[in-house]
Amino acid sequence: MSRTPGQVWRRTRGLLLAALLLVAAGITFAAVGSGGEHGRLDPRSPDPYGSRAVAELLKDRGVTVDVVTTLDEATDAAGPDTTLLVAGPNMLTDYQRHVLRGAVGDASGRTVLVAPGRTSVGTLAPHVSVELPGPVDPHPPRCDLPAARSAGTVETGGLRYRTDARDAVSCYPVDGYPTYLVLREHASGDTVLLGSPDLLYNDRLDQQGNASLALQTLGSRPHLVWYLPSLTDPSATAGPGGQENQEGSGDGDGGTTAGESGFVDLIPSGWLWGTLQLAFAAVLAAIWRGRRLGPLVTERLPVAIRASESTEGRARLYRKANARDRAAATLRSATRNRLAPLVGVSPRDAQSPGTLLPAVSARLDASDTDAGALLFGPAPADDAALVLLTDQLDALEREVRTS
Repeated sequence: MSRTPGQVWRRTRGLLLAALLLVAAGITFAAVGSGGEHGRLDPRSPDPYGSRAVAELLKDRGVTVDVVTTLDEATDAAGPDTTLLVAGPNMLTDYQRHVLRGAVGDASGRTVLVAPGRTSVGTLAPHVSVELPGPVDPHPPRCDLPAARSAGTVETGGLRYRTDARDAVSCYPVDGYPTYLVLREHASGDTVLLGSPDLLYNDRLDQQGNASLALQTLGSRPHLVWYLPSLTDPSATAGPGGQENQEGSGDGDGGTTAGESGFVDLIPSGWLWGTLQLAFAAVLAAIWRGRRLGPLVTERLPVAIRASESTEGRARLYRKANARDRAAATLRSATRNRLAPLVGVSPRDAQSPGTLLPAVSARLDASDTDAGALLFGPAPADDAALVLLTDQLDALEREVRTS
């Protein structure tokens, strides 16, 4: 039997609505995701964990800010008039760290390492060891560094460092270990270690003396090169071991820097949006295929089924589930509904023992028949008791009819 256009529409309208919502959601997500957002510590990002605010302030002071994502670009830009900020030193391989160390050592400029871990400081900042991380809170400088004394209290913390270098300047200590360390390794160059990137974030720059310390740290030279290491950098697979030498997430407070990315951070954004859309589509499909809301409606069946077949099928289901209580309740309810008009009881009182039982008892001749136990008694204990109850209900109904 062919379906009418109305039937086809009713069967497919839910699917079409789900597809329309999926397309609308995809367009919305694509529009939201195409807004020029970047990752943590990105000087182009206006997000709370971006660093666009400090980059714009540096530009207003005459400092040029260049963003690089490869090792070759970073080493080529290093020089005595340049500050090289490495946003993710823990993301670099051993080969990349050694090349970067050699380049900045020859350049005699300033190098700023954001939360370098144990393996990173071993190459990029010799004579420095990493202590356990601590919370990020406001701390006074407690050192003679002019930039720190001018900035005053700053929100620092994160990784803490220990050094035996004679020319090192230790500032903002937490439990005796500095979280801002300056190593003067060359006549005109130095290396700055930040235990936490928080003072560079957009939403934390206006807190305490964060802006002052950030500007003095990154603006001491006329040029700032902001190095954001990338997994697509060809140098990441160069040298012995390639990417297998990358430092894992076990270096201290690895979750606080841009370089120490977790598994989700390494997944391309397109896959994340695609997964979200599929999950949204799955929810819509579940709602569409779930239980309908509202009252039941009659539906034209393709074939006619005899009442005896329906009764037999339901009886088999009851037997398979050992639902003797449901079967007995169905039999008793049907008997009460048939007895009510025979004894002058209205249909709405057919299930009321106080109304039905006196009327039925008045029509019975035998005094040994317990109508209450038959019509409102407990569920039978076994199949034999259920069969006996059926026979007794039939006998009760016949007696009422013939009385």
